[in-house]
Amino acid sequence: MKRAFQQPPKGIRNTAERRTAIRRILRGRAVATQEELAHLLAREGLEVTQATLSRDLAQLRARRVSRPEGTVYELEPALGLVGDQRLREVGEMVLSVAENGSLVILLTQPGAAPAVARAIDLARLPETLGSLAGDDTIFVAPARSTSARNLARRLKGLLGSH
Repeated sequence: MKRAFQQPPKGIRNTAERRTAIRRILRGRAVATQEELAHLLAREGLEVTQATLSRDLAQLRARRVSRPEGTVYELEPALGLVGDQRLREVGEMVLSVAENGSLVILLTQPGAAPAVARAIDLARLPETLGSLAGDDTIFVAPARSTSARNLARRLKGLLGSH
């Protein structure tokens, strides 16, 4: 007999727990190597291979940066509200948002496309793969898991466009 409420598969639960721990560790102290990070995770009971840790760091958009005290891992600042707010600000320059099944095409006021595309890229929307801007036209490629229609809908909402 199946239980009504099942626990998520162990791997999924461990991934979320591990990534939460990685965020906490990287925000709380300087970590220079993946080996050091793996050791800190192991002290918390989270065993991890180097390959898994490398994937986690990529997924969390961690990067190695040079500091006066040496090279350390750092998480990108969360853009969240800041990114969304910036998209609303540049949204005034967007004249239309359309899609053709493969790409989302934004038409902007003359000269505004680079600024709008930059705001889209900085927002780091998981639905976007990247953008290409001309003077008044932007092509936005959806990520593999997102349709152009859904990306267009999301951008319209964030930009306040029609």
